[in-house]
Amino acid sequence: MALSFCGNDLNINAYSVEQGVLNNGCFVDALNLVPHVFLLFITFPILFIGWGSQSSKVQIHHNTWLHFPGHNLRWILTFSLLFVHVCEFAEGIVSNNRMMQTNHLHLFMPAFMGFIAATTSVVYYHNIETSNFPKLLLVLFIYWVLAFITKSIKLWKFAEYSVGLQHLRFCITALLVILYGLLMAVEINVIRVRKYVFFANPQKVKPPEDLQDLGVRFLQPFVNLLSKATYWWMNPLIIGAHKRPIELKKIGKLPIAMRALTNYLRLKDAYEDQRTAEDPDRSPSIWRSMYRAFGRPILLSSTFRYLADLLGFAGPLCISGIVKYLNTDNEVPATDKSKETYFGVYFMSSTELLQNTSVLAVLLFLALVLQRTFLQASYYVTIETGINLRGALLAMIYNKILRLSTSNMSMGEMTLGQINNLVAIETNQLMWFLFLCPNLWAMPVQIVMGVILLYYLLGSSALVGASVIVLLAPVQYRIATKLADTQKSTLEHSTDRLKKTTEILKGIKLLKLYAWENIFCDSVEETRGKELTSLKTFAFYTSMSIFMNAAIPIAAVLSTFVTHHFINKSGPSPSEAFAALALFHILVTPLFLLSTVVRFAVKALVSVQKLGEFLQSDEIGDDSWRNGDMSVSLEASKKHLGATKAINRKQPMRYQMDNYEQPTRRQMRPTETEDVAVKVSNGFFTWGSNLSTLSDINIRIPTGQLTMIVGQVGCGKSSLLLAMLGEMQSIDGRVHWSDKNRYSVAYAAQKSWLLNATVEDNITFGSPFNKQRYKTVIDTCSLQLDIDLLPFGDQTEIGERGINLSGGQRQRICVARALYQNTNIVFLDDPFSALDIHLSDHLMQEGILKFLQDDKRTVVLVTHKLQYLIHADWIIAMKDGTVLREGTLKDIQTHDVELYDHWKTLMNRQDQGLEKDIQQDSQTTLERKTLRRAFYSREAKNQVDDEDEEEEEEEEEDDNMSTTTNRRSKIPWRVCWCYMSSGGFFMVFLMVSSKLLKHSVIVAIDCWLASWTSSKNQSTGADMSNGTDMSSGTSLATVISSNATLPTPGALENKDYYLPVFIVLCAAGITLCLLTSLTVEFLGLSAATNLHHNLLNKIIHAPIRFFDITPLGQILNRFSADTNIIDQHIPPTLESLTRSTLLCLSAIGVISFITPSFLISLVPLAVAFYFIQKYFRVASKDLQDLDDSTQLPLLCHFSETAEGLTTIRAFRHEARFKQRMLELTDTNNTAYLFLSAANRWLEVRTDYLGAVIVLTAAVTLIWTTKSPSTGGLVGLGLTYALTVTNYLNWVVRNLADLEVQMAAVKKVNSFLGTESENYEGSMDASQVPENWPQDGEIKIQDLCVRYDPMLKPVLKHVNAYIKPGQKVGICGRTGSGKSSLSLAFFNMVDIFEGKIVIDGIDICKLPLQTLRSRLSIILQDPVLFSGSIRFNLDPERMCTDDRLWEALEIAQLKNMVKALPGGIDAVVTEGGENFSVGQRQLFCLARAFVRKSSILIMDEATASIDMATENILQKVVMTAFADRTVVTIAHRVHTILTADLVIVMKRGNILEYDKPETLLEQEDGMFASFVKADM
Repeated sequence: MALSFCGNDLNINAYSVEQGVLNNGCFVDALNLVPHVFLLFITFPILFIGWGSQSSKVQIHHNTWLHFPGHNLRWILTFSLLFVHVCEFAEGIVSNNRMMQTNHLHLFMPAFMGFIAATTSVVYYHNIETSNFPKLLLVLFIYWVLAFITKSIKLWKFAEYSVGLQHLRFCITALLVILYGLLMAVEINVIRVRKYVFFANPQKVKPPEDLQDLGVRFLQPFVNLLSKATYWWMNPLIIGAHKRPIELKKIGKLPIAMRALTNYLRLKDAYEDQRTAEDPDRSPSIWRSMYRAFGRPILLSSTFRYLADLLGFAGPLCISGIVKYLNTDNEVPATDKSKETYFGVYFMSSTELLQNTSVLAVLLFLALVLQRTFLQASYYVTIETGINLRGALLAMIYNKILRLSTSNMSMGEMTLGQINNLVAIETNQLMWFLFLCPNLWAMPVQIVMGVILLYYLLGSSALVGASVIVLLAPVQYRIATKLADTQKSTLEHSTDRLKKTTEILKGIKLLKLYAWENIFCDSVEETRGKELTSLKTFAFYTSMSIFMNAAIPIAAVLSTFVTHHFINKSGPSPSEAFAALALFHILVTPLFLLSTVVRFAVKALVSVQKLGEFLQSDEIGDDSWRNGDMSVSLEASKKHLGATKAINRKQPMRYQMDNYEQPTRRQMRPTETEDVAVKVSNGFFTWGSNLSTLSDINIRIPTGQLTMIVGQVGCGKSSLLLAMLGEMQSIDGRVHWSDKNRYSVAYAAQKSWLLNATVEDNITFGSPFNKQRYKTVIDTCSLQLDIDLLPFGDQTEIGERGINLSGGQRQRICVARALYQNTNIVFLDDPFSALDIHLSDHLMQEGILKFLQDDKRTVVLVTHKLQYLIHADWIIAMKDGTVLREGTLKDIQTHDVELYDHWKTLMNRQDQGLEKDIQQDSQTTLERKTLRRAFYSREAKNQVDDEDEEEEEEEEEDDNMSTTTNRRSKIPWRVCWCYMSSGGFFMVFLMVSSKLLKHSVIVAIDCWLASWTSSKNQSTGADMSNGTDMSSGTSLATVISSNATLPTPGALENKDYYLPVFIVLCAAGITLCLLTSLTVEFLGLSAATNLHHNLLNKIIHAPIRFFDITPLGQILNRFSADTNIIDQHIPPTLESLTRSTLLCLSAIGVISFITPSFLISLVPLAVAFYFIQKYFRVASKDLQDLDDSTQLPLLCHFSETAEGLTTIRAFRHEARFKQRMLELTDTNNTAYLFLSAANRWLEVRTDYLGAVIVLTAAVTLIWTTKSPSTGGLVGLGLTYALTVTNYLNWVVRNLADLEVQMAAVKKVNSFLGTESENYEGSMDASQVPENWPQDGEIKIQDLCVRYDPMLKPVLKHVNAYIKPGQKVGICGRTGSGKSSLSLAFFNMVDIFEGKIVIDGIDICKLPLQTLRSRLSIILQDPVLFSGSIRFNLDPERMCTDDRLWEALEIAQLKNMVKALPGGIDAVVTEGGENFSVGQRQLFCLARAFVRKSSILIMDEATASIDMATENILQKVVMTAFADRTVVTIAHRVHTILTADLVIVMKRGNILEYDKPETLLEQEDGMFASFVKADM
């Protein structure tokens, strides 16, 4: 009977119990089976019954996840138990094979059953825990007790028979006794805490707070240990992503412990605690507070990291063991057998087990699995901590922003850019530093350990190789710093380029009309050239860094083995060589990373310094009414979060009482309180420098009345409002608010400030929505028409991410916001500045006089419109920062006649303007027109707008489930091909060939090493056995090739021949590394160059229609984000992807070549790998999109807050904005956490797959290689299998990244398809006379025009004739086609019938450049570009200075420009912001004068100019252009009353066409009605 439980040996009766039952070893082992069998018998039915009943129910919701006490300890103990059982089993099997004649099942059967029982116990426990039914745990308790007793008996017997620690089985049994004892203790503890067995009142337990809230979907903190380690809970999410995309709903909320508020309180405590009583001004250290708040998780992560690193060294050691003991398996010296036998069974020593190759293979597998689990755990903990830190820092920065003093912002100490950098860059730098910081202390240990092991393997020659690695580390650090520098300069250039591109796109209409596209295009190309130069350096350093990473191990191996060869006069043995090889691979990674980590540490130091400076910067003065600020908002945010309980428990009453006292009520004299809302006495206020901006202010604002503040530009009107709001620093004096008023002030600033939200949200601004009130407010601000034009009405998003409104529309929304708020006091800072006269009248009458005064609200109005002074109850006149007069209009009329007269003259002038102003076509209607044009065009392109979908939709129309799934998991090969081809075919060819060559050479080096070491092994063997064993091919070949006559010297010869080849191969490998790293980077560079160049040219030459349809933001994104990805991110990803893929493939190839049977096991692994990567890529893409899309609102919210500080503080809305910030931060952090958890999910899976590959490779290699000469090949195979584990997850990660990054190429590509304007024309430029158009005669014949072939025509069959030198006025209602006609002169629109003939030439035949450069136009919105005044007037540099001055003089600008520093070369800032709107319009006029063309077209050019300037202009145009043709598109009819010819248009047709005098005679004519309405 070959299989018997106690064995069937001849000379021993195994079943005899003569010496007593317990002295039969076999019986004791049988006794050990009892508890295991008992457990299986009892738990299986329970599990099955439980499962059966559960499957009928719906999946239990996760709020039943309760951890019993000692949960994690139990899991750890159970895993240790399983490991020990595996060891016991291995020991039993090996002992059984070592000496017995028959199989002794009792040696390994109990171990096997124990393994199964332990597994069952943990499954059983998990099910009890999820169903929260602790009574059933008694079964486990009984099992632990029984197992403990039986194992103890066994141990006692061993001790009795003097089996001691030198025997492995004794140690294993002892360990098991300890583990069972501990598990028993854990079980007793559960009984003690939960009181569930014999106690009367078992403890009621609730799941953690987070899980009662169904919105929390991030379960990592709550699941059991196994699920934590393998991210099993992510499965539904990642696999579900395949069917439908992951949305924000799916990832839910953050657990309380990870929310920004919780972490902010932790960090703030740590920060504030450092402010001691002795030294209150000492600035607290941010590092220390970070350590106090987040130190513990970092320590935990570091522990994991150390464990992982130590386990990492198991790989090389196992390899060396396997290769060493490959052929010595079953030879046990006979002498040992008798000594080590007790109970008739053989006992082995511990070292003996480790000499068994199969055991080593399994150990290698377990070590890999554990190492990878620890490593991922370490990564996860640091990432979670980093995210928590970022949330806390953001909240801290935000609170500081809300308290920043305004002067800081306006005086430029803290620019918006700096704040954005803090939010976007510095916090992320610190977060990244936290991610990487465990490396700082883990890596040195790893390096030292590695060097010690190398020394142990190879002796002193190892130190040479290690020193090569260490000496090259500073070079790598140098490269890393260089990379950071070039990245900075690249960034500067690209910001510069973006600024230019933005300007071009904003002023594209003007550029096209003036035919200046190419000049501006060249300036962008020039900046791009600089950027590319620094990108070249960047590419070079990147490739150097990649090269170093690839070449260092080769160099190290080379130097080591060469030295070894010279010192020891022989190469190393295979076991040493390949262990060394694996160690070098391990060593390179920390050294490569170390440079990165050090760089990040340096950056983090800088970031912390910046943060510290920011947190120490000036805050706004604490007025008495500002006290309750911080505490109130914290209270509010706590109420929202429902986390009050949690917070109060931790910090007893501290925050509540912090600094919240009721603002002290000031006693006021009765007269004062009644009628004064605000009173400033003896005020001197400053904006931070010690010069007072406002001096000696004594004013009062009467309650419930309308106060107006008037004065010239820059006399301090707005400052006065801000001083009252407490935004300025007061040097002296004080502001009294009567106490019921200062809760909140509705304030409309001069520079309108909108949120990125819907129109409705911008108006209600956090107040409850009241339909009636909302409607009234909208009517008073005449917003209804504008809202009707928006695509979604008042639910349209506006602001950075939505639709951009014009100045007037924005201003009216801001005023509406101030009116809508239910506050006692309203401050309006020049609300009429961007409105035309009708709107301001309407607003004044309906809004201010009626709406606000009816509510008896106190109104303070700053204005320039003196005609409204008659409505004021109280007037404050200012001059040069002081109050000139205060009182009613009557007072001023009697007391200060001079001032009153001055006002009167000004008012008359304004009144004349008023009479002539025309209702038909005011500026507002104009703004509405641009808005309408933008949408009306957008609808046509609605399908196309979703550019991402375009291509796919052509491919497949039926959009059912399966196709979406396919579409989402497909790799975009087409786009990749497009990217490659734009890099140039030669480069692609070079890259592919050099990559393949490099990897072949690297494989060759290792194979050569294998055959060298094996041959050495064998040649010594051959000499020993007198050359009988010469069968192996390698040494035979060497013997023949060295033409030896005797077999013996062959052994010496082959050494001489191996070394040089090895050196040559290594040298070739190193050069190829350099070549490949360079080719990939430069392929990427040339692709980036071509893509950007084509994109820019396409877009600049696109028809104007394209810019109407495509939102500016979208175009800019192509130039900023997408170009950046193409420039900097795709090349390294591509490099990394090709490298890791080829490494994996070459490894698998080598293993399969050595043992073909490995291929069979590869099939299931490949299938598993395919599914893992398929699911992961889709989910990762979604999560990455979510991360990106949630980051934007967060950054926007920060910059919005910084811009609208005064408004937020005046409204007292800090708490609401804080709440919003915390929500946005949490949303973004949730997405980021899920993204990193998904990465961990992938890495754990690919790492386990890699471990399985190593195991199968090891097993097949051990079983299939029998000849002793192949030790080298086995070592080679295992070393390669180990590299696979490192690179598998990179393949998938890089694939996913590349897929996301290729989207950028795809977007850029979708723009490359746009049609350009037809620049050629049918005539040659040389055929056009030099001085054409000489006379300026225009014939319009049967003209039909449309914006797009898909749209209706805007001009239908228009005929007109304009004589040379005539002054023509065109008028008509909005949308009648006036502007379209002006564009038709420049061939900017699609002229599909008829023609325009100028001086005998049909303009459609002309090249666009020629046509547009010979006419001039003045547009309604003035556009200036950054640069000099000269550049703005004459970018082509064609004119002399005299001509420029002449033009400036005509435009009434000469004196102003003379006064500027630099005169005609004075600086113009972006968008011409340093000039007023009127001045900008005049510059545009000057621009038209500079170009002396005989035809001038003025498209409503005087819309934004005040009356006085406009009159000057009219005169100028009449004189300066006396002999030229002028076509004026009129906005106010009175401007064209003096024209020679008037054309009245309606709906694209000409309605009236005659001299103005004749037209006025027709009483019922349209023109006459216009003029009447105007009078």
